[in-house]
Amino acid sequence: MSIPLMADGDMEDLPRTVRREKEARAREAREREASGLSAPQPEPVSYAATGERYGTTYATEDSYPASVRSIDVPFFQLMLFFIKAVFAAIPALVLLIALLWLGGQALEAAFPELLKAKILITFPNS
Repeated sequence: MSIPLMADGDMEDLPRTVRREKEARAREAREREASGLSAPQPEPVSYAATGERYGTTYATEDSYPASVRSIDVPFFQLMLFFIKAVFAAIPALVLLIALLWLGGQALEAAFPELLKAKILITFPNS
C-alpha cells in the first residue's frame, strides 16, 4: 500500500470539499475553452453592494487595505463593558470548576491507587 505524498499532486489526500472545488474549477475552465472564452466572466454585482445607493461608488476589486490607527471609546462605556464581561464570566468559571471537580472525582474513582497530593502551606511563627 502506498501513501500519497503532498508533492505527488495526487488529489486523494485532499479533503472532499477541496477536491470538489478543484474539480469544479477544472470543469469551468474546460467549458470556457470549449465555448471560446479565454477569461472568466465576472460575477454580477448587486446594486446595494456597489455603494451607489448611499451616494458613493467604489469597486470591490480596487479596495485598499485598511488599518485602524486609534479607537475612541469613552471611559465610562469601556468600564461598563468590562464590568459586564466580568459578570458574564462568573457562570462560565463556576461551570468550569464543577466540570474539573467532576473530572477529578471520576479519575479518583477509576484509579484509586493514584496518590493524593496535598499542599501544606505553613507560616513561620512570628
